[in-house]
Amino acid sequence: MTVSEQLRHDLEDAANRMRISSIEMTCASKSGHPTSSTSAAEIMSTLFFSEMKYDVAEPKSASADRFILSKGHACPILYAAWEEAGLLSHEQVLSLRKIDSDIEGHPTPRLNFIDVATGSLGQGLGVATGMAYVGKYIDKASYRVFCLLGDGESAEGSVWEAAAFASIYKLDNLVAIVDVNRLGQSQATSLGHDVETYKARFAAFGFNAIIVDGHNVEELLAAYETARNTKGKPTALIAKTLKGKGIEGIENEDNWHGKPVPAETINAIKARFHGSQKGKLVAQKPINDAPAIDLHVGSTKMPAPEYKKGDKVATRAAYGTALAKLGDVNPRVIGLDGDTKNSTFSEKLLKKHPDQFIECFIAEQNLVGVAVGAQCRDRTIPFTSTFAAFFTRATDQIRMAAVSFANLKCVGSHVGVSIGEDGPSQMALEDLAIFRTIPGATVFYPTDAVSAERATELAANTKGVVFIRTGRPALPVLYDNEEPFHIGQAKVVKQSAEDKIVLVGSGVTLYESLKAAEELEKEGIHATVIDPFTIKPLDGKTIAEHALRVGGRVVTTEDHYAAGGIGEAVSAALADYPTIRVRSLYVKEVPRSGPPDALVDLYGISARHIVAAVKNFH
Repeated sequence: MTVSEQLRHDLEDAANRMRISSIEMTCASKSGHPTSSTSAAEIMSTLFFSEMKYDVAEPKSASADRFILSKGHACPILYAAWEEAGLLSHEQVLSLRKIDSDIEGHPTPRLNFIDVATGSLGQGLGVATGMAYVGKYIDKASYRVFCLLGDGESAEGSVWEAAAFASIYKLDNLVAIVDVNRLGQSQATSLGHDVETYKARFAAFGFNAIIVDGHNVEELLAAYETARNTKGKPTALIAKTLKGKGIEGIENEDNWHGKPVPAETINAIKARFHGSQKGKLVAQKPINDAPAIDLHVGSTKMPAPEYKKGDKVATRAAYGTALAKLGDVNPRVIGLDGDTKNSTFSEKLLKKHPDQFIECFIAEQNLVGVAVGAQCRDRTIPFTSTFAAFFTRATDQIRMAAVSFANLKCVGSHVGVSIGEDGPSQMALEDLAIFRTIPGATVFYPTDAVSAERATELAANTKGVVFIRTGRPALPVLYDNEEPFHIGQAKVVKQSAEDKIVLVGSGVTLYESLKAAEELEKEGIHATVIDPFTIKPLDGKTIAEHALRVGGRVVTTEDHYAAGGIGEAVSAALADYPTIRVRSLYVKEVPRSGPPDALVDLYGISARHIVAAVKNFH
């Protein structure tokens, strides 16, 4: 590829202006990562002002190319790029890290040009693969996806989960760029400048891997052209760079990570200008071929459940039925699974709508990352499903999804000791705690098939991170098919004027609570039984009203550990009521294999334990 001297000068000058801006903004904030930013200056100038297609007036248009800064600590260079493009003013970027500024220390979607929050390293490529998958197979549009990674973060296993996914699905609209600047936070990275090994690793994962001098605009532009013309596989650019490039006395020196550099170092950078003016380079406009869509969040309706009361149906199976129904009425509802689809029953969507299903294989971090990418720019409503225990492996991705204000649905099956013989490695006993801590999250715990279908429908109509806890046992249908369900509204499934205690349970423990109520009734002790439906938000009002009515005694029972579970949620909700007392039953130790009913009894959450707790509640 022939690059004119003028274009080379223009791009080099843009890179140096961005270097200077990165230094100035980190000096103003007295913190930040200028050296990690300056190593990527030429990568950013060539991307933003020669290769990528976008419109500054609408940076997140459906048809625009996507850019993910996986090495989020280098955000000064990203802010500088948008300053160079004319979206941000210099005054704005100088507000870096100020409490009243959205120019944050790591990028978040509070800014209109950021799709996802980054900074927790190793996650950007997974998100980028989700974007690229949607672009190639769902939108069928021409936009491309670029992801800039740091060399240090390539030690993260999640990077290689994403790389495998990109190769399997032949994401030739994806370009990963590794900024190999050699130095990490506290020492040199594991591979240093061994770019051949980086190339071999990405090639082994099925990428077209290209080594470039990351400070040579001609080599970068030639590599982008090769990537553009490569079909059937993603491309990885292995860009050899120097940390702190252009900063005299600091370039390629250790112990400068995350520190402002002296302001006077910009003088030497200014001396390298060729005379090109800011604003001369203008990005190419996108090809407007991404379809206009409406996700119908808040208005998606699916057919009512079709069960008979008393029929035994697992909530995981009801979820699969509901997901397939959603796929019928909304082509932008997609399912993703980690090779557990015949257990989570997400395969019901696959069988009816194979083009609305993404198999992510046994790579749960990437499962969530792909989903977060897929939901960006309101292109899809992704439902991810696996055993709830395995979402713990992706807790950081889920946490960052919340920081990204992502519209992510997670459905975890095989919860608690009630799964039985598979044993403790498969038993989710921490999942409610994890998802309850996520800011803004909605946590459903449906008890029967009807409520599970309604929870799935509500999830599709609720923005944000949503978790649905589904169970393995097939248990009797409790509710009428037309029973209405709402977020934050519990169901009182049993009550009388003679009640003296409230029993709260979800899933298998609601049935145990009902059994306990029947046994207690034989002895003249009447109980109200409540199904919370959502654990977050919890309907504390309903629980409190009935607790006050019966004399202030509440027993919660859950197939979960104590920390972060139903008992703690109920106790917190009732904390301001001095006349209400709560006793909680829960799994107290690491369980073992065994028949489901035997385990429920062994670990203290069966009906007989509830009866004993009521009798001993003084």
